[in-house]
Amino acid sequence: MSRTLLPGSDGPPRSAPPPASAARGKDSDSYGGEFVMSDAEFTRITAKVFDIAGIVLKDHKRQMVYTRLSRRLRATGLTSFGAYMDLIERPEGKGEMVQFTNAVTTNLTSFFREGHHFAHLREQVLEPLAKSGKTRIRVWSAGCSTGEEPYSIALTARAAARALASVDFRILATDLDTNVLATGKAGVYPEARAADIPAELRSGALARSGDKVEFSSQVKAMIAFRQLNLLHPWPFRGPFDAIFCRNVLIYFDAETKAELVRRYAEALTDDGVLYLGHSESLLGEHPLLRSEGRTIYRRRR
Repeated sequence: MSRTLLPGSDGPPRSAPPPASAARGKDSDSYGGEFVMSDAEFTRITAKVFDIAGIVLKDHKRQMVYTRLSRRLRATGLTSFGAYMDLIERPEGKGEMVQFTNAVTTNLTSFFREGHHFAHLREQVLEPLAKSGKTRIRVWSAGCSTGEEPYSIALTARAAARALASVDFRILATDLDTNVLATGKAGVYPEARAADIPAELRSGALARSGDKVEFSSQVKAMIAFRQLNLLHPWPFRGPFDAIFCRNVLIYFDAETKAELVRRYAEALTDDGVLYLGHSESLLGEHPLLRSEGRTIYRRRR
């Protein structure tokens, strides 16, 4: 997964986030440890996350929030979550607000995750477009996390290199988290993580150094990594021949999901394709998209 969301007042309208569970009956930290996170503090944190990112963090995410923000308390020398929230809401806390956002948004990704999407991209999008004479192809990885998805797209395009020989092919990779974007730009990964890359796609694309691998400069040049808040106006028009937004929508409420899908559809070419995550199927008929396989949707003409 990944995410690419954010600061909120000019984003689409959204309903309020659900309150943290009050089942404990009084403010209490459920997890112990060196800090105490009260129900009121957890509610304040989740409200801030919803406000800036549109992500709904329910009570079962409390342990994750506690663990990640405890690191920020140690880094800032603060002793309470309330004091930390006070800090990020003050003008002098602008830099820490970035760290807060990075900490509470989740990244889970791998190379060639949901491999049927990449087979479809090559066989039903890239090669047919090239054969049709199209000379410019653009793909957007929205919520690119640490870069495994856009690099998988790039390797898929390299596999279709003969068909794409005369095509200007580029990938836009966006995320909210500046830390994960830095990883993607560097293009260096543990060898163990690269094990998911098919052997036939590695030649000329990866160089090994110790227990790490690095993508070649030619592969890196195919991808532009940019910070983006999905909920804000997008600073580009597209259109895109394919958009990957996988395991991102699950973090939004229903209203925001519907709005994002509409915006994605409108950012596609007339025959463009939207790839969603395995648990993000669109229910019923969509006015702008038609199903073309498992979590694969093509723009209606």
